[in-house]
Amino acid sequence: MPSLWKKYLSYLFEFHIESAPSEYNPHLYVSLSRGRYQLCTANAIYSFEDLYDNFGLTFEKIDLNKIPGKRVLILGFGLGSIPILLEKKFKKKYTYTAVEIDESVIYLANKYGVSALHSPIEMICADALTFVQVSQEKFDLICMDVFLDDIIPQDFQQNDFLEVLKNMLTPKGILLYNRLSLTEADLAACHTYYDEVFSKVFPNGTHLEVKGNWMLLNNKEIIL
Repeated sequence: MPSLWKKYLSYLFEFHIESAPSEYNPHLYVSLSRGRYQLCTANAIYSFEDLYDNFGLTFEKIDLNKIPGKRVLILGFGLGSIPILLEKKFKKKYTYTAVEIDESVIYLANKYGVSALHSPIEMICADALTFVQVSQEKFDLICMDVFLDDIIPQDFQQNDFLEVLKNMLTPKGILLYNRLSLTEADLAACHTYYDEVFSKVFPNGTHLEVKGNWMLLNNKEIIL
């Protein structure tokens, strides 16, 4: 835990805590900002405790009570902002399966993210694409948050990948798919992907604009 004075000062200055570069993320580091641990790469924020607004604002705008059960799959884990938000802020008791390819991210998550959580989390170090192709499990909520720096790998943007995720959902299960929309090019790519790929697999889907991101949802009926 950071000292109290450093935590207070982090509302004024960002403190570098630890770097853990890897083959997947050559500029991977944890900093202390606004009293929270933040996981960053050269061009992206991977995790920011309860201030991970792309998911935090999404959870505020959807009816979590409509999620049919308690099994959650997280693809791309960061420091664990998704379970931190759901447990600490939204008071939800879920069981998590977390798939993360980068051992350095898992090391940092265990050190700075998940130790304070009570929710059971099964952490799997694996390629998320391989995991979903071989898994026979079903989930009530799937959070797709796979990035390499600020890029979603092309394999995770294909129709076949979405079809696999669709088959992994329980009846009335929910998919949340995170995309960047910071620049005009990002926004155009979001529109194209949603119209030409996502909506074809999930015709009852929709999207939310959340602070420089689009969150794609498989079922618009969950929106409050």
